[in-house]
Amino acid sequence: MTLSIVANLIIDIGNTAVKAAFSQGTVVGNVHRYYGKEVLDFILSIAAEQKPQIIAISTVRKFDDNFYCRLEGECEKLVVLNDKTEIPLVNRYNTPSTLGPDRLSSAFAAKELFPGRDILIFDFGTALTINFVASSGEFLGGNISLGLKTRYVALNLYTQQLPLLETPAEVEAIGASTNDAINSGVVLGAIFEVEGYIRQYPNHIHIFTGGDAIYFAEKMKSPIFVVYNLVLMGLARVADYYEKK
Repeated sequence: MTLSIVANLIIDIGNTAVKAAFSQGTVVGNVHRYYGKEVLDFILSIAAEQKPQIIAISTVRKFDDNFYCRLEGECEKLVVLNDKTEIPLVNRYNTPSTLGPDRLSSAFAAKELFPGRDILIFDFGTALTINFVASSGEFLGGNISLGLKTRYVALNLYTQQLPLLETPAEVEAIGASTNDAINSGVVLGAIFEVEGYIRQYPNHIHIFTGGDAIYFAEKMKSPIFVVYNLVLMGLARVADYYEKK
């Protein structure tokens, strides 16, 4: 879907990838992905397609003042999501300045998608984050664990003889070789971790998002919702909120 009317530009800068899209209201357009180092050039190339009214950005990386000055020049208003950004979501995190804006954006989107429901968000990326949104519309916090690929890297990096493997489509219940043992330990360990949360909170809405969401969704026995680009959906709502202020 291409949004040809005046739109906002929303940008999710994660540990591995940068995602950008135009949005109108809460509707997210085509998502552009970038895995290189020239993040500013990538964003400027997207902004050149049509001048956005608002640029809303979530980033887990640090950038200098020039980065943000350049973005301010491309829009009427730049909104950098952090703990001081005014949004209609109550944040109960004890250390809000340390909260990743991606987690905050996901929580905002989930609250709007499932109003009045307790929600558990699993974001399968470089890290596996598990975030709780109360039925009252409050972000309660959550837990942070290793993402799937990070588990593989850690085993390879902190041992002398274990190889770095690619994630297989399927794994055995019991590994009969070292490679199988690594794959089964990594994948089943993550599955058991996620299923443990689901069993602990059976009445919550369970949302899977992030790069490995489909991989895990196909292996779940419990009903879950897969929501692509949840962070961008939250940023679209942030931009829409500021557009209407």
